[in-house]
Amino acid sequence: MQVRRRQWWAWAVAALVVVAAATPLVHAWLTNPDDQRLVDLDVYRTGGQMLLEGRPLYDYVTPAPQLLPFTYPPIAAMIAVVLAKMSWETAQWVWTAGIFVALAVTVGYAFRETLRRDALRTYAPWVFAALMVMCTYLMPIRDQVRFGQVDILLVALCLADCVARRPWWPRGFLIGLATAVKLTPGVFLIYLLVTRQWRTFFMASFTAAVLTLLPFAVIPQDAAGFWFSALLDPERLGANAATTNQSMRGMLIRLYWPDLLTTAIWVVLVAVVAWYGFRGARDAYEKGDSMTAVALVGLMAVLLSPVAWIHHLAWVVVVLAAIAGDGRDPVRLRVAAGVWLFYVVPVPWWGVSLRAADIPVVSLVLGKIVQNGYGLGALALVWLLVSWLPKRRQIA
Repeated sequence: MQVRRRQWWAWAVAALVVVAAATPLVHAWLTNPDDQRLVDLDVYRTGGQMLLEGRPLYDYVTPAPQLLPFTYPPIAAMIAVVLAKMSWETAQWVWTAGIFVALAVTVGYAFRETLRRDALRTYAPWVFAALMVMCTYLMPIRDQVRFGQVDILLVALCLADCVARRPWWPRGFLIGLATAVKLTPGVFLIYLLVTRQWRTFFMASFTAAVLTLLPFAVIPQDAAGFWFSALLDPERLGANAATTNQSMRGMLIRLYWPDLLTTAIWVVLVAVVAWYGFRGARDAYEKGDSMTAVALVGLMAVLLSPVAWIHHLAWVVVVLAAIAGDGRDPVRLRVAAGVWLFYVVPVPWWGVSLRAADIPVVSLVLGKIVQNGYGLGALALVWLLVSWLPKRRQIA
């Protein structure tokens, strides 16, 4: 009983440490000018407000200077009605707290091997606090707070569905929910297929289908507007050539080659990377390494998507856990530390600055490479997880 009491106090203090470390970040973004604060949360909340007022969901944009449209499936707007019923100030705090809860769930599942090691079990609260602080300051996670984004919640849902040992929900339900809310988690349906997890696949597909069809019964015009119009317009998501788009297509677009050539190369790259990544995920799953499998599928969600903003790389939390494993191999820990540092510093923006410096050859070539740093890094991580990690595991 005394040991449990000490653990309880340790977890409470660890939580305070995380709160203290996250406070500067939260304070910076929640005290921003109103029109620069949690702009994506404003999109969700306004989408819910449009439904409450009976106005067309996909015709509105948020007020200037953002002018952002609602880009998610209609079920997301139906869920966002809850946010619309809150005041703007309340919604900001509730959503920001939710981001850190989702991050805690992700860290807890992703680093489970480390946290449950016998040698570290006594120190688990402090290890967890350190991991939370480190992950909080990853740029994709900082952007979750900055924009009020939903990605880390989707990561938590898909990860929990794949690696929970005894889930209290029907396995596959959370993947279906995530896929219905935002289409990119649909890559997990492919993963479930190639790994022949049939029962989970059917549950995920059924959940996604029900939540996709439900809006046709409740808000049919908005549902039709999304699937037959808004979804087909990639420019609704923002400037596809912007630095923040770190998908393979985004990197190709920034080469400013002819559209037909860019599309042809992108299609070929999608096929090759998908084959390599999903094959690696299947092999990892068959060897009992579900964490690496989930990390690879998460990277597929980023790389294969036509548009993948930096905050979509919230999957890097799971990647770090897959590389680190149970924390016994110092080489894997050093590699994980290097990956962590790479995604903490603003690499793509260094590329933008380098290009603006207008240094002959260097700005044009090196500047472009650095500008695409996070996307190229994601490709390198796919190789790392598929080829390097299994070999390293055999050596260690």
